[in-house]
Amino acid sequence: MSLRLLLDEDCQAKVLVKMLENMSHNVITVNEIGLQGMADDVVFDYARKNNRVLMTYNCDDYEKLHEINQTHSGILGIYKNNNPARDMNYKAILKAIGNLECSLIPLANQFISLNHWNY
Repeated sequence: MSLRLLLDEDCQAKVLVKMLENMSHNVITVNEIGLQGMADDVVFDYARKNNRVLMTYNCDDYEKLHEINQTHSGILGIYKNNNPARDMNYKAILKAIGNLECSLIPLANQFISLNHWNY
C-alpha cells in the first residue's frame, strides 16, 4: 500500500523523505507547500483537505487537534524521549510504517503512535 504523506516541519529530513519515496509512498513536506512556520492547525487542515496522512514528532499538539476534529486521513505520531536507545531512527520509522501497513488497520480518523509499531 502506498501512503499519501504530509511530513510536518520536524520530520522532513531529506534522507527520510527519500527513504519513504523509495518505499513507493507519495511524500510532500510542509516546506514544499509553503506552510513552514505555520500553526499546527493550518498544517492539519491542509492534510485533511488534501487527503494526506500527517506524520509528525509533535505528538501532543496533533493529538489535541485530533481530539477536536477526528475526520482526517490519519496522523502518525513519533514520540521522542531524548534517549537514543529508545527513540526511533529513520530505519525504525520505515519498519513501523511497514508493520502498520501489513496489519491493514485503517489509518483514517486515527492518531497512531508509530513507536508502538516498531517491533
